[in-house]
Amino acid sequence: MFNEITGGVCAAQGFKAGGVHCGVKATSSPDKNDLAMILSDRECAAAGVYTLNRVKAAPIYVTMDHLEDGTAWGIVANSGNANACCSGSHENAEAMCAAAAKATGREAADFAVCSTGVIGQTINIGAIEAGMPALAAALSSSGSDSAAAAIMTTDTVKKEIALSFDVGGKTVKIGAIAKGSGMIHPNMGTMLCFITTDCAITPEMLEDALRDTAQKTFNRVTVDGDTSTNDTCVILANGMAGNPLIEWKDEGYETFKEALDQVCRYLARSIAGDGEGAGRLVTCKMTGARSEENAERLAKAVVGSSLVKAAMCGADANWGRVLAAMGYSKAPFRPEHVDITFESEAGSILVCRQGDGIPFDEARAKEILSQKEVVIAVELNEGSDCAECWGCDLTAEYVHINGDYRS
Repeated sequence: MFNEITGGVCAAQGFKAGGVHCGVKATSSPDKNDLAMILSDRECAAAGVYTLNRVKAAPIYVTMDHLEDGTAWGIVANSGNANACCSGSHENAEAMCAAAAKATGREAADFAVCSTGVIGQTINIGAIEAGMPALAAALSSSGSDSAAAAIMTTDTVKKEIALSFDVGGKTVKIGAIAKGSGMIHPNMGTMLCFITTDCAITPEMLEDALRDTAQKTFNRVTVDGDTSTNDTCVILANGMAGNPLIEWKDEGYETFKEALDQVCRYLARSIAGDGEGAGRLVTCKMTGARSEENAERLAKAVVGSSLVKAAMCGADANWGRVLAAMGYSKAPFRPEHVDITFESEAGSILVCRQGDGIPFDEARAKEILSQKEVVIAVELNEGSDCAECWGCDLTAEYVHINGDYRS
């Protein structure tokens, strides 16, 4: 039903994107893009979800204001500075939108605005304003890669995906780019995600789909237990696919939402796997739960545990740390019913049955946990609900990266 295609945020009809270097951060390499834009040929239905941190960066408030009517034409974003908790931050976020509008012939309120980088330092708005004409000139239908590169900070890989699918007899496309590597914890983490689609859908249905999907994808990622001030996910839908307008939660809505879920799930896993200093992606699959909410809370506790993460770094089958993390999650479960299995492409091994340790081959367990992707599979044996959360191992490189982050 869903076909993976190329093009990222430019895969859908009517979208252009681009990225340039403008020198937001004085010490950044001229080869590193730090200013990005996505622009539609038509006005879009628009929706956003944001960090749950009580401390929010100015661009979030500006974006909330600009998307209040459920419409937008584009997104402008920078890396190198969070434009958060500093003098003139709100004015500078508005100035970014004004500069984007001037360079493209739109209005400032037509743009969502996002920033990512160091908190508490005044952004170099002059460099952004000077670089905006070149950015507008660089916009193209093949510009998704350069835009994706422009929003990266400590990311080691670009995060990009696009799908095509059918709604009402019309081919619809959806694409996205994201950034996120550190300061990541459920509540969206230090991530920016921009999603574009040519699907015809009302702002109300678009917002419902995004909120429901983000809760079960981006809000189930953790790298280090810290929630950022700048997390933003914005989706734009310009309707150019010509499908029957989705204005109810009908079959078309469910198909669209399933595609959105696949996109966001891929990006969530990519963010977890690219955690700062990470050596492996760690997935916790919690099954047999009394409710999905319980399963999610338990799985989040497991992938968020520093001791579990350290054990995964050492490929150490220390399953007791898994059970202990579940125990302080505040989610109800019966420890004496729990089975724990470690899995990877190298195989699987049961290490705990009904809450007690069992004999297992330590060498075999280490081989399984030494793979690039590992799964902690927990069967609660209490119900039929389940949830999956994603994290990564905790390495010495994480400390090195964050000890030197401002420099």
